[in-house]
Amino acid sequence: MLNPHDPVELLHWELLQRQEGGYNVGDLAAAGATVARPAEARALLDALSATTRNGRWAYDEPDELAAIVATLPAAPAVAPIGDDELADRVLGGWLGRCAGCVLGKPVENGDHWTSEHLRRYLTLADAYPLNDFVPVLDPMPDGFELRENWPFTTRGRVVESARDDDLDYTMLGLHILEEYGFGFTSADVAAEWLDRLPYTQTYTAERVTYRNLVLGLDPAAAGTADNPYREWIGAQIRADIYGYVNPGDPRAAAELAYRDATLSHTANGVYGAMWSAALVAAAFAGHARQAVETSLTCIPPGSRLAEAIRFVLDQHSGRASWDDARAAIESRYGHYSWVHTINNAAVVAAGLLWGDGDFTATIGLTVQGGWDTDSNGATAGSVAGVICGAQGLPSHWVEPLNDTARSAIRGFDRSSLSDLADRTVRLARTTRPGTGPGNTDT
Repeated sequence: MLNPHDPVELLHWELLQRQEGGYNVGDLAAAGATVARPAEARALLDALSATTRNGRWAYDEPDELAAIVATLPAAPAVAPIGDDELADRVLGGWLGRCAGCVLGKPVENGDHWTSEHLRRYLTLADAYPLNDFVPVLDPMPDGFELRENWPFTTRGRVVESARDDDLDYTMLGLHILEEYGFGFTSADVAAEWLDRLPYTQTYTAERVTYRNLVLGLDPAAAGTADNPYREWIGAQIRADIYGYVNPGDPRAAAELAYRDATLSHTANGVYGAMWSAALVAAAFAGHARQAVETSLTCIPPGSRLAEAIRFVLDQHSGRASWDDARAAIESRYGHYSWVHTINNAAVVAAGLLWGDGDFTATIGLTVQGGWDTDSNGATAGSVAGVICGAQGLPSHWVEPLNDTARSAIRGFDRSSLSDLADRTVRLARTTRPGTGPGNTDT
């Protein structure tokens, strides 16, 4: 567990964040490597905030929505979708997200469960490649340790969708849209966090932002004060709901995700949310590669995230094997934290491309890719679930969920997945062409 109250730890990650972002940290990096006292770390953090980017920075990563949109091509055409198909695909998205999340939960620790380490375990368990929930070996071989949630997230033990932040935020996003309509603000998101989301169930950038809100910072500043996790995966995992309610309209989905993401993230952290929302919305057209390609039209083309997604697309176009592509992603993006946006988005994109519309192959490959396995499994499962529709999902992924999701969000524990999908469909119907902007007041 990362500790956003510890200036020494904040300094460690802020130094990496600045270096990855092309800033001139100079002697501050060497000084930071030996700091042990909070007061010294605080002084260096203040000094880092004054650093500037070097002239060799090769990327264009704007923050304001208007500046982001100015870098984008014309918005993709909105794909029409009928009522029955809409309902089936939205339910498929919810079910797929839950199944993919549960699949990745017992091996969610990128420091321990690297892609290679996970493959060794699955091979020992005669479960490679993954085509079902992770099995438990008894006795557990030396050198392997499943997460503490394994008694209810592994093969033969799943009886509902386990509580997870990847699902909490999807439910909370649904509530925000129902409560405030499609004109919600980042301040509305902040208010709902404080009212419905327990602090202890937040992590990295979300925990920093929550802390800052409680200390009285305005929502516009809460995500940037002492937040070295601002380009990590947190906002990306919150965005699928905005794709569900904008079926076939990835640009609209991305703009809603932007409003949510900017509460806690900047730059690629925000782009990750825009990308995943657009990816889900584009999936309603029913094609994995097309969805990945379309999602690229909704994030700044000069960003590091766009570069990473193009890299994966190029690997796929060049007919690289899954193993070779995963090794290439590791070589190029493995220096990021295992919960960063960029490397994990690359793994999700690869799982979708090599899975090619097959639900089992998509979530299996994505989780086998390692890093943030439950988050990645959830996003890939969400997209593949929309592509396949609920009726096209294999029963061994869906039936163990028993139409039930646990949640830490007040008012949502033991939610019915079919009910969540029905509520989502009601919102989505208001956003289709000719119906006007989505708003639960109309």
